[in-house]
Amino acid sequence: MNDYLKLQGIRKRFGDAQVLNGVDLSVAEGELVTLLGPSGCGKSTLLRCIAGLAELDGGSIELERRELTSLPPRSRDVGMVFQSYALFPNLTVSQNVEYGMRMRGMAPAARRSRCRELLAMVDLEDKRDMYPQSLSGGQQQRVALARSLAVQPKLLLLDEPLSALDAKIRKNLRAEIRQIQRRLGMTTLFVTHDQEEALILSDRICIMNQGRIVQEGSPEQLYTAPRTEFAARFMGSYNVLTRAEALTLFRSLRSAADSFAIRPEALRLLADGEKPGEDTDGMIAVKGTVQSISVLGNIIRAVVEAAGICLTVDLLNDGRWLRVREGEGVTLMLDPAQLLQLEQEGA
Repeated sequence: MNDYLKLQGIRKRFGDAQVLNGVDLSVAEGELVTLLGPSGCGKSTLLRCIAGLAELDGGSIELERRELTSLPPRSRDVGMVFQSYALFPNLTVSQNVEYGMRMRGMAPAARRSRCRELLAMVDLEDKRDMYPQSLSGGQQQRVALARSLAVQPKLLLLDEPLSALDAKIRKNLRAEIRQIQRRLGMTTLFVTHDQEEALILSDRICIMNQGRIVQEGSPEQLYTAPRTEFAARFMGSYNVLTRAEALTLFRSLRSAADSFAIRPEALRLLADGEKPGEDTDGMIAVKGTVQSISVLGNIIRAVVEAAGICLTVDLLNDGRWLRVREGEGVTLMLDPAQLLQLEQEGA
């Protein structure tokens, strides 16, 4: 990998709390890497350290082989977009976008030209003379993005920029951010706690927990092959089983691992009286009882109790599963090939 951005041994403490505990990360030029994890795992603090807004307690930061650790924020060639937008309320949209360029002494004509280009890119040309309070949340976030891009940073940092927006605007804006990032070839670090957002946006995902990166890889790799119980629970509602539970359900195991996981969509559900099809050959049948059913748009999520173990099953919402009711008996079909062994945390 071309180490365009390189973090080594990043440590940060606030009082008695060790927020970052030896983070190592390399990012290639033009790559969009997402830091994914729960609140308090250190992902936003890591961005602030890279931007120079928080001082390191240890480690080093290099961007294009240039050491950033001792440089002030304005000298790092890093742009940052915050969750709170952080727009100047007394400046118009165009004045907000031009602010960084003006601070760097860019000529007025060049500023105006760059501002027009960026506002066209984020589809806000008709809002250039409006003030932030007159804009929607999604529009304000696009202004914040344009302002960060205006100074042509070598690295773009996005700190949960979509979390304050409603679901529809989030989906539209994340698609726009990805499109702009690809068009500009902008090296980007994106922070979120939203698994779906990370899977859609990223070239690579780094799962963080307790100040460390615990697993990294492509979206497909992390979703299909989580290594630990934490990663499995965070990356898609996996059913995590103890060894005893896995033995109860699957009857025999080829691995000596202490914990296992299976994806909810890897489980098949047969209604009472329904016969298994040819596509269930090699699977293990286990009787169960439906505990709950939830409609999640195109997915039906059922919780089924089988042999004293509660399992989540995700089914395509094709209409027929709405006729299965809570308390009814069903048969679960389990595929041993879909059972993943998990490593111990920190192993």
